Amino acid sequence: MFGLKRLGSVAAVIGLAAAGTIAATGTASAAASYNGACGSGYGVIDTKDVGAGTAYLTYNSSSGKNCVVTVTDTPGTTRLLDARLRLHRSNIDWADSEYDAGFFKYYAGPVYASAAGRCIDWGGNAGTEDWQVNYNVHCG
Repeated sequence: MFGLKRLGSVAAVIGLAAAGTIAATGTASAAASYNGACGSGYGVIDTKDVGAGTAYLTYNSSSGKNCVVTVTDTPGTTRLLDARLRLHRSNIDWADSEYDAGFFKYYAGPVYASAAGRCIDWGGNAGTEDWQVNYNVHCG
């Protein structure tokens, strides 16, 4: 009986170690760090390192909307955070885009855009003065 319990414990430890390795090295870590702020039905389709945090691009196939949230690497510490999303344009003026920028403890956003049949520009920043943006991507 003792041998079976021990095998079960060893299997559980090996399983947890494998899950931790996957989370630390693969796409699973990006999805695991996303905080769900965009709401039900949104799944992470892209991530971007934006300084002291990560911007998450999510998509909801039911609504056809994209959403961006920028999450800080140091939750609870107030820092400059920015989340941006717009339909692709050739100009650099973000005045008419969807964005949320300010000093936050956890995340900026969510910001939304319907982009059926269009490409988007998206990104943000965390603790820096420079935006990190992907232009003309996720077309569809």
